Amino acid sequence: MPRPIQVFIDVRDLRIAKTGAKTVLEEICLQLKKGYPGFTIHFIDTPFPVYTGKNKWLKALEHARFFGWKQITLPIICLVRGCDILFCTDYFLPLFPVRFKTAVIFYDAFFWQYPEQYNRFWLKLLHHIAVPAARKASAIITISHHSKEQIVQCVGLPPEKIHAIHLAPKSSSAIVSADYHASTESEKKYILHIGVLEKRKNLLNLIKAFALLRQAGYHNYNLVLAGGTVPKHKLDDSGNIRRLIKELQLEDAVILPGFISDEALAHYYQQASLYAFVSVNEGFGLPILEAFQHRLPTLIANNSCLPEVGGDAVITCDPYDPADIAEKMKLVVSNPALQEELIQKGLRRLQDFSWEKTTEELMQVFRELMKEKN
Repeated sequence: MPRPIQVFIDVRDLRIAKTGAKTVLEEICLQLKKGYPGFTIHFIDTPFPVYTGKNKWLKALEHARFFGWKQITLPIICLVRGCDILFCTDYFLPLFPVRFKTAVIFYDAFFWQYPEQYNRFWLKLLHHIAVPAARKASAIITISHHSKEQIVQCVGLPPEKIHAIHLAPKSSSAIVSADYHASTESEKKYILHIGVLEKRKNLLNLIKAFALLRQAGYHNYNLVLAGGTVPKHKLDDSGNIRRLIKELQLEDAVILPGFISDEALAHYYQQASLYAFVSVNEGFGLPILEAFQHRLPTLIANNSCLPEVGGDAVITCDPYDPADIAEKMKLVVSNPALQEELIQKGLRRLQDFSWEKTTEELMQVFRELMKEKN
């Protein structure tokens, strides 16, 4: 009987990752804990606490510890314990030559597309460590075909090494307590957006479009922008969002509940009339699938990976044109037959995505790597 393939997964990132990156690692780990024939899975974590505060000196020290973990401690653990494949989900792999196969996730090319919005030190680590290590990697995983194209174009990584594997909705997103009540609940219907208040989310144009919708007579709708601010100042758009809301006199119509729990998230999805996702750039777009899961008609931007995920189950708009966004909003909210059509198409489209499928495709990549090695 052949020896099981020893897969080591770096789970340190669960201590610090947020939103989509955390969801990906959590869900893959949940699937792998069920067991895969022919594989033995090892979840590798640092035994030390990880600093997540704001003190710049302690943050610098934590960056140094991160480098030590990736480049020294983690490879030693893998070598000593007989690793066949090391899998990291946070862009970074050991840079120096190792005896085992390596695979890494590059979610998107945002660091290279918007360098002015990121910390210069972190960008140097990406350019001088993450990218050279990825060139030596056995496989690079990304989350959409659009992301693969952007990574090849912007980062210059070899396309034959890159595998596009779609994601799926959060396992817990379908669960909501029957007695849960959101503190911002309103008698009015509302249009929903879930996501951090980041510049690329294009929320200023969404707010302008919502103002046009109200001018067209749809005063019985609110706009809910659920999500926290971004720690990185250059990415954060919350100040501009609040100023625009005040300028357009929409203080009573645009609700900013901030970061919300999984329980609240499901509630917001279930009570909304329309999900609006007009981001100008995304790596995948998990909220589209979550909206489908909650039987919510969905409007998306006609760019990046969003049409790849939404398929024929969405209405698309020009994210740079508030008038077009408003017109598409009006089209959906005023047409119950279209709403039902989108809901049914969304449910069918959702069947193409699952964490079981995602993880199986990942394990197939690992099987191929071991065939190459043998």
